[in-house]
Amino acid sequence: MKRSLLAVSAAALIAMALPVVATATHKPGHKPGGGGVDLKITAKPTTIVFGSATVISGRLTGPNHTGRTVTLRADGYPFNVGDKAVATTRTSSNGSYSFTQRPDRNTNYQATLGAVRTERVRVNVRFRLSFAASDYTPRVGQLVRFKGKACPASNGAIVSIQRKSSTGRFRTVRRTTLKDAATCSKYGRSLRIRKDGTYRVTTDDAARARGYSSARFLNAH
Repeated sequence: MKRSLLAVSAAALIAMALPVVATATHKPGHKPGGGGVDLKITAKPTTIVFGSATVISGRLTGPNHTGRTVTLRADGYPFNVGDKAVATTRTSSNGSYSFTQRPDRNTNYQATLGAVRTERVRVNVRFRLSFAASDYTPRVGQLVRFKGKACPASNGAIVSIQRKSSTGRFRTVRRTTLKDAATCSKYGRSLRIRKDGTYRVTTDDAARARGYSSARFLNAH
């Protein structure tokens, strides 16, 4: 019994003397191995209409944060099939940086500085839609042609023609598809107008957020 107690006590003393080993995890924005380096990223706005710009910006903190080269990487839809470097810049005296981008589809952005990588930020791109009617003061029961363009091109995507209801909500009354029109796509559909109404068109696809045209009022008589 005494020998057993001595063996247990010796094992406990050895365990107390061993160093404690901790596991470490590395988060985006922090350089593996420490060093106090931190790189942040943000996008404003996070949703744009095609052709408009968003600003991707952030700040590098830690030692030696001035004049460092930051690379912006973009991963457009479909995601996770390979991002690419799209721009570089140098940090200012306080470590800040910025890029102006005009993506043509929903895109994830990430800033890198050597082994340091930020988290990813998503910028969604809405279709730019135009909408015109062949007659804004039609006779009751007259056929009116609705037409316009959606940019960028997305031939085959569904366009919904919507009418504003008495509750103020837009409801789909007709559908058509986008057809080729060079860098954009076009649509056209005739609708019989039986009373006054406010109309708009809307569309989206897998690569872009839903876009909306301006609303147009048709005064039937």
